[in-house]
Amino acid sequence: MITAFFILLCGISFSQKPGSDDKLAVQYFEQKEYEKANVYFDKLYDQNPELWFSYYYKSLIGTKDYGKAEKICKKQLKRSKQSTPIYVYLGKVYKLDGEEKKEKECYEKAIKEVAPYQNFVQPLATAFIEEGLFDYAIDTYHKARKVNLEYPYFYELADVYKRKGDLKSMINEYLDAIEYRDSELYAAQNYLQNALGYDDDNGGFKNPLLKQELQKRIQQRPDKVVFSEFLIFLQKQQKDFEGAFIQCKALDKREKEDGKRLFDLAKICTANEKYEVAEKCYQYVIDKGPAYGYYDASNVDIINVGYLAITQKPQPSAEELTALENRYLKAVEKYKNTNLANFLISNLANLQTYYLNKPDDAVAEIEAIIAAPGIDPVTRAEFKVQLGEVYLIKGFIWDASLLFSQVEKDFKFEPIGQDAKFRNAKLSYYAGDFAWAKTQCDVLKGSTTKLIANDALDLSLIITDAIGVDTNAAPLEWFAWADLLIQRHRYTEAISHLDSINKIFPTHTLGDDIFYKKAEIYVKLGRYADAEKMYKNILEFYPTELYGDDAQFKLAELYEKKLNDVEKAKQSYQDVLTNYPGSIYVVEARKRYRALRGDNLNNG
Repeated sequence: MITAFFILLCGISFSQKPGSDDKLAVQYFEQKEYEKANVYFDKLYDQNPELWFSYYYKSLIGTKDYGKAEKICKKQLKRSKQSTPIYVYLGKVYKLDGEEKKEKECYEKAIKEVAPYQNFVQPLATAFIEEGLFDYAIDTYHKARKVNLEYPYFYELADVYKRKGDLKSMINEYLDAIEYRDSELYAAQNYLQNALGYDDDNGGFKNPLLKQELQKRIQQRPDKVVFSEFLIFLQKQQKDFEGAFIQCKALDKREKEDGKRLFDLAKICTANEKYEVAEKCYQYVIDKGPAYGYYDASNVDIINVGYLAITQKPQPSAEELTALENRYLKAVEKYKNTNLANFLISNLANLQTYYLNKPDDAVAEIEAIIAAPGIDPVTRAEFKVQLGEVYLIKGFIWDASLLFSQVEKDFKFEPIGQDAKFRNAKLSYYAGDFAWAKTQCDVLKGSTTKLIANDALDLSLIITDAIGVDTNAAPLEWFAWADLLIQRHRYTEAISHLDSINKIFPTHTLGDDIFYKKAEIYVKLGRYADAEKMYKNILEFYPTELYGDDAQFKLAELYEKKLNDVEKAKQSYQDVLTNYPGSIYVVEARKRYRALRGDNLNNG
C-alpha cells in the first residue's frame, strides 16, 4: 500500500486505468513474489517515479536489494528538496544493510532540512512513527514548535509519547495544551480518557500519574483556574466526591463565587447516593447566607437529602425519623405559601405515612396543599395521587380510587392521568377484581409513557400467567395481598403470605413473581445476600419468564450499590446487554457499565 504522504506530495490519483504490466506488477507484489514484481516495477518506475516509488521501494526491500533501494531513494531526493520523508526510507535501507552511521545521518538530515510548516512536518513525523522511530518524530515536532509558536503540536506529541509508552510526557503535553489555551480543556480531557484506557485500577482517569501531574500544575500555576476545573472533573469521574467538595470549596472562596459550583456538585452527589458529601455542599452554600441565590433551594434540598439518607437505610431508628420530621415541619413553616413548601410537604407526607405511622397527619398536610388557591393544576393532581396512596395505606381503597379517577378524568391524555389510571387498575388487582384490572392494563400498554406502559404490561402478564386456563384465582389473591402489604411496609407479613402460596397451592405458576417480590423486600431490609439469592433463582429457573431481565438488572444494581462488587456489577450489566437485548433496561445497563468501566460519559 502506498504511503499517504506520497499521494499528497505528488497529487497523483490512482484512478488511472492500469495496463497489463501494472496489473501484473501489483498482483505479484500483493502475493509477495517480489522478484517477479521487480521486473515490471523497474520499467514502471522509470516511466512515473512518483507513482511507483513506494511499490518499487518496498518490493526491493522484500528481495533485500538494498543497493537498488538506495539508488531510487537518492533519485527521489534529487527530484524535491522537501521530500524529507524519503530520508527515513533511505535510513531504513542503511539500517537493514548494517550501516548504522549512515542511517543516523539520514534521520538527522531529514529533521535538519524539513521546512517548519505543518504540511511538511507532519509527513516526516508520520514516516518516523511508521518505522517506530519515536524519538526522531518527537525531535521533528520540537523543531517545528520552536519556529511556529502558533501551532505547538501538543496533540501530535502526546500521541507519539503514548506510542512510545511514556505516559508522563503524554499527560504533560495535554496539560501544556490546556495551559496554552483554556478552551483546550474538553478536547484534552477526551483525548486523555481515550489514551489512558478504561479497564483496570491503573487505567483511565484512575491512573495516579494524571492526578499527580495535575496537582503539580495547580501548585505551579494557582492562577490557572482551568487546572482546578480539570481536577474537579477528574474527581467526579473517579467518584472522589469528598475531594471534589474540597476543590470546589477552595475555588468558590478564591474566585468569590455564588455557591453554584457546590450546589451543582450536591446534585451529582445525591444522584450517586453520596449523601454525606451532598449535605456538606448544601451546608456550605447555606453558610454563605441568604444574600446568595442558592440559599433557599439549598435549605430545602439538604433536608430532602437527609430524607433519602435515612429512608434508604434498612431499618432507620425512631429517633432519626422523628428528628427528620421536625426538620421538615420547621422548614414548611419557614417556606409556607411558597413553591418550595410543596417539595418539602411531599416528602414529609411520605415520611409520616410509611415510616412514622402518622397517615392522618399526612392527609392533613396534603389536603391543605390541594385546597390552596392558585395552585398549579398538575401539582394539585400530583398531590391527589399522593393522597390516594395514603388512603390506600389506611385501607380506604374506594376513597383512593375516587381520587385516582378524578385525576384520570382531568388529565386523560397526560402522563399524570395515565399514571392515575394504572394506580386504579392496581386497586382492582388488590381487591381481587383481576378481569377489570387486566382490561385497564391492556389499555395502558399503549401509553405514551414507557414506564407506565411496561408496568401495565407486567401486571397484565402476571394476571394472565397466574390464572390462565385455571379458574382458581386464590393463589393470585394471596399474591396481590402480599403486594399490598409490601406497599404498607409490612414486610414480615408479606413474606409469610408469599411463602404460604407455595405451601397451600403447590401447582401455582407464580414462582418467579414470588422470588422477585421477596428480593424487593430483602433489599429494603438490608438482607442483600438473601436478595442476591432470589435474583439468581429467577435467572437459574425462570430466565425467559417475565422477570428475567428485571432480575438481571437488579442483581447488577445490587452488586454496584449495596455489595460494592464492581467486577460482578460490570459482568451483570453486560449480561443484560448480551442476554436481554430487547429489554427496557438496555440503555441504562450500558450507561452504568460504561460508567463502572471508567468511560467519559460527559464533561460534567
